[in-house]
Amino acid sequence: MAGHSKWANIRFRKERADAKKGKVFTRLIREITVAAREGGGDPAANPRLRLAIDKAFEHNMPKENVERAIKRGTGQLEGAEYEEVRYEGYGIGGAAVMVDCLTDNRTRTVADVRHTFTKYGGNLGTDGCVAYLFKHCGQLVFAPGTDENRLMEAALEAGAEDVIANDDGSLEVITAVSDFDAVRKKIEAAGLKPAVAEVTMRPVTEVELRGEEAARMRKLLEALEALDDVQEVYTTAVLTE
Repeated sequence: MAGHSKWANIRFRKERADAKKGKVFTRLIREITVAAREGGGDPAANPRLRLAIDKAFEHNMPKENVERAIKRGTGQLEGAEYEEVRYEGYGIGGAAVMVDCLTDNRTRTVADVRHTFTKYGGNLGTDGCVAYLFKHCGQLVFAPGTDENRLMEAALEAGAEDVIANDDGSLEVITAVSDFDAVRKKIEAAGLKPAVAEVTMRPVTEVELRGEEAARMRKLLEALEALDDVQEVYTTAVLTE
């Protein structure tokens, strides 16, 4: 099946992440702590924790930091109590935006998120107002030029749900959340390395923004991602330069 152009937006997301490396450890430690609290400290029995640890090691986090975060989550060490909260709203051109946070002060966080939406031309909505526009799934994105037939064969054999060919030549492999880790490992074992591999909220419909609207939406997304309590920002917007 075909999809909108993705590659420029994937590169834009990676550039934003790279520009905020100083905050990456903080966000990963929070995710590991909450994953351990919710599902236990054994990554073999806790897929969410295993994915968080894998991402931490990909960012060269020291093993001791990971172990301390797990111990905080399981109660072996003292630490802040974080809760998960999601905010939904609309950005430029009516594009949906979903903001996932881990916070120890919900009042502060909602005030920060609401202020940012308003300042950059968006609107904070009510719970559930845009969630139906996203699918919780595993996603592996491959650069333009990847052999589609080879990827299709490897993905289906690994148990993926779908392989999507985008207009710009990039390819996406979609998996169930529970199958993501196994599918990724099998595809990589076949010699195919994704540029992005993550469990995400993938938009099921998209809004293409160009020119000034795209620039304004970019500023909103960057401002939301810069907030201390924000873990992830998802949007239905496709930004075209």
